[in-house]
Amino acid sequence: MLDTKKGKRLKDYVPDYVVFDLETTGTSYKNDAIIEVSAVKVIGGGVVEEFSSLVNPLRHIPGYATAVNGISDDMVAGAPILDTVLSDFFMFIGDMVLVGHNIHSFDMKFLYRDAQLLFGKIPNNDYVDSLYMSRVKLPKLAHHRLVDLAVYYGISPEGAHRALNDCQMNQQVFERLAIENPSTSGADASKLCPCCKRAMIMRNGKFGYFWGCTGFPNCRYTENI
Repeated sequence: MLDTKKGKRLKDYVPDYVVFDLETTGTSYKNDAIIEVSAVKVIGGGVVEEFSSLVNPLRHIPGYATAVNGISDDMVAGAPILDTVLSDFFMFIGDMVLVGHNIHSFDMKFLYRDAQLLFGKIPNNDYVDSLYMSRVKLPKLAHHRLVDLAVYYGISPEGAHRALNDCQMNQQVFERLAIENPSTSGADASKLCPCCKRAMIMRNGKFGYFWGCTGFPNCRYTENI
């Protein structure tokens, strides 16, 4: 909800949240404009509702931005302007925790700026940045971009850099990060335990190497190599 104070950045998983993503005319929250807002509402770890709208920024979208997100001037010509879209977006998210990738340094700054300009208040929702979570949970990965994490977990990155596609991808990544243990970050995320769906990790036992569930000791499933 809108207030005078910012929410807190949380470090841990929550089962009820809204994943959101913005597409913009560039990377500067001081000078660039929002051109797409999308969100996915999750209750108990499952998607229940989606929100997505292009935004007419009332300015030209630079070619380098279109090259990244595929959004052109023609596409936003008939779209609503930002005050309408943000009003609907804030109604959609309510007071739920927000989740996104690199939102602490990027998306939240755009939201705070434009909410303050348009409504005189800012969203006070607490939020989780999955970029920070991935660095803690998967310290051995060379890169922690959303697309890198999707590939690591065997999630299709098709349609990346359109806001709703990124939200859907981010939601799946966030759920997988929630059950990740830093001590098992060498697990093969493409090989899942048939019992609990956690990633399997290669272990060395009395009779040689085998696949073991990263959910051990709660899940004791193993598989011969």
